Amino acid sequence: MIRVGVLGALGRMGREVCKAVHDDPDMLSQAEVDCAIDFTHPSSVMDNVRWCVRHAVDIVVGTTGLKPQDYDEIRALIEEEGSESNVFIAPNFAIGAVLMMRFAAQASKFFPTIEIIELHHDGKADAPSGTALRTAHEISVERGEAPKPAVDSVEVVEGVRGGEVKGIHIHSVRLPGLVAHQEVLLGGPGQSLTIRHDSYDRASFMPGVLLAVKQISHHPGLTVGLENLLNL
Repeated sequence: MIRVGVLGALGRMGREVCKAVHDDPDMLSQAEVDCAIDFTHPSSVMDNVRWCVRHAVDIVVGTTGLKPQDYDEIRALIEEEGSESNVFIAPNFAIGAVLMMRFAAQASKFFPTIEIIELHHDGKADAPSGTALRTAHEISVERGEAPKPAVDSVEVVEGVRGGEVKGIHIHSVRLPGLVAHQEVLLGGPGQSLTIRHDSYDRASFMPGVLLAVKQISHHPGLTVGLENLLNL
């Protein structure tokens, strides 16, 4: 039996996580825990991770907005503390989203131009999404250096082309009624390919969250990305 605590339990994701933990026969929700699940806010998540590492509590993090320097700090803190705490971070816990990122990375070797459109509910605190950033990273690793654009375009309206990460334009949409959605558009001579994933309900993230809780003890230190648990 894994004793689980939920940080951010009153939030939209937190409430869904509490229900999923309650319904899983291998888990028990209580104050004294083996593993914490964090769905809080970018401004507080690192404080929660630091506390867990210092108190030898595993933590599964679904809060997005973490930066590469945060990952470096977590690794250093685990080493410094000699901690038995393991940290698992995923930009997206939907298995379909992980597959979308993997397919986009594989396809990127065959298409010179790629853009990402990510769409989320209007309560999301960070932009672009962690999924979009992770997608751009995986594409960059797979295809290497980004090709030069066909023309040097001029933005008549500042920011209209979105932000640029590793040579890939990312566009963020925030609207009420959405949950989490992403399109990767790939273009080449005479053709295009669109790879899209949609989460219509937060229940889509729960199998990935529960898998991370059950597997985190087998992944020492810091692990980033649900793909590490899926044998992809």
